Amino acid sequence: MASISNEIMVESSAAAVWEVIGDFTTGPSRMAPGFVEDTRIEDGCRVVTFADGTVVQERCVSVDHDKRRIVYSVVGGTVRPDHDNASMQVLADGERRCRLVWARDVLPDALAAPMAEAMSQGLKVIKRTLDRG
Repeated sequence: MASISNEIMVESSAAAVWEVIGDFTTGPSRMAPGFVEDTRIEDGCRVVTFADGTVVQERCVSVDHDKRRIVYSVVGGTVRPDHDNASMQVLADGERRCRLVWARDVLPDALAAPMAEAMSQGLKVIKRTLDRG
């Protein structure tokens, strides 16, 4: 199983960043506008449409507001992993700065490279969007 982990520093409070990241329903559209074209809930899952045409159906596994951590899995769409488990966690680094850690385990291993690239590109947009400094 391939494991991917990326992180960025965001020049905004952990609470402000978590308000967006922790919103399973509309978080992707709010954190990465332009990279994400649409986010909607359908049949209990989040359907995310990306600018490149990729569509993923994601199931929420857990949202922990105390730890500022959300866990979800891709369960359908144009990308169909045998297994996927992703998490995003917001960690405070002072009053107006935080670290966003995005991790994923995925099978088959062949999906690791394209998913890692998409995560990397997404983090660039997320940083631009959520930086308040």
